[in-house]
Amino acid sequence: MKAEEFLSDDFLKQFKTGKQLNDFLGQIQKRAIEKMLEGELDGHLGYEKNEQSDSKNARNGYGKKKVRTSYGESEIKVPRDRDASFNPMIVPKREAYRRN
Repeated sequence: MKAEEFLSDDFLKQFKTGKQLNDFLGQIQKRAIEKMLEGELDGHLGYEKNEQSDSKNARNGYGKKKVRTSYGESEIKVPRDRDASFNPMIVPKREAYRRN
């Protein structure tokens, strides 16, 4: 779905309450944070997911982290690397993400 479609009257009519809209925006933010974290790990490792690399460090699944945002608290998947040297900028280790 393109950004213009999110802003169309037909799409926005589905939200009947502020809570419905807030929940939707929270889901969008959660997904965006997870994708940004994957991009950060790509940069840290020097290659994208599913690419070949000679590096000894590699992706090693995901951890879970609770984050607090202006849309409430949610649990995100944080990608990990094998040697645990990845320290994300957007959601640093041992800190909760806050957006005011």
